[in-house]
Amino acid sequence: MTLHHLRTSTKTLTVTGLTLAILFLFLSPFAFMIFTSLKTQEQISIVGAPVWPAKQPTYDYNGKSVDVFAVPMNTCVGSEDSSGDRNLALVKKGAKSSTFVDPDDLARGEFICNVSWRSLDRPWILSPTWANYTEVWNTINYPRLLWNTTFYAIMTEIGVLFSCTLVAYGFSRFRFPGRDFMFVVLISTIFLPGFVTLIPTYTFFQKIGWVGTWLPLIVPAFFANAYDVFLLRQYFMTMPRELDEAAMMDGASPLRVLLSVIIPQAYPALMAVTVFHIVYAWNDYFGPLIYLSTNRDAWPISVALSMFNGIYGQKPQLIQAGSLMTLIAPLLLFVVAQKFFIQGIVITGVEK
Repeated sequence: MTLHHLRTSTKTLTVTGLTLAILFLFLSPFAFMIFTSLKTQEQISIVGAPVWPAKQPTYDYNGKSVDVFAVPMNTCVGSEDSSGDRNLALVKKGAKSSTFVDPDDLARGEFICNVSWRSLDRPWILSPTWANYTEVWNTINYPRLLWNTTFYAIMTEIGVLFSCTLVAYGFSRFRFPGRDFMFVVLISTIFLPGFVTLIPTYTFFQKIGWVGTWLPLIVPAFFANAYDVFLLRQYFMTMPRELDEAAMMDGASPLRVLLSVIIPQAYPALMAVTVFHIVYAWNDYFGPLIYLSTNRDAWPISVALSMFNGIYGQKPQLIQAGSLMTLIAPLLLFVVAQKFFIQGIVITGVEK
């Protein structure tokens, strides 16, 4: 192997190792969430229990449930020459010797092993507890929460796509006095902390009687936002103006150009905006908390899950099960739309 090949192989192994390490760091919390959501309360309370969902096996013997232990076979009468451990059911406890039965060899009957049962370890077998998900589903009325969250995400998504597309189209295709200044002012609102406008906004909605309804959360979505306008405007800027001019020569109005020329070519950017906003709306906690705190029937998953965590803080398996159920919808959306989502993000970073 030449020095060049050695260096290339070293770089490849280094990059691969770093990639796997970073991937492990990112996926570890997700794996922990899955494993914990499938555990029992008993397993979580036992020190030294395995990371994966498991249970300590028992065996029904003569109508009674007995515990199973890993017993060294060379301590058992009649098996002194045997090596290794075997999972045996404890029939009678003793200080220095105990009576066991082999679940896989019942014909042997009961036999004594010269070992204290207290010094033995209990084995673990893989046993996911799917009932945790059923308990969460029924406890917090998950179907209702799912409907509320879906309604909130879809309604605000309609408003965002409608308003941001129109505003981005205006900034990218029309020339008017103060256009660039207005665009800079719009973009600068990205850096404006939401807490600065929180009190006056809440006071306004309270004065007009909207607090406790969906209106303070849905109506503002129909007035555009700087981030999505910037994303769409950058994408529209990459489209040749000759297409607009050709459509106008055929008698198309500006609105027709938008509907028939711009939007059909902008589906990657529109898909990126869709994914971004649905994930945002699905995870939005602070907005629904302050505006819907008095209307429990309208709570989305984020608010209800937070309250659920406070009540069932001693049952982490239920908390993780609820969190995982909440994560499924946006994760599936990203998997389905990832091709267009990534394409839209890449192209919107290119200025024509």
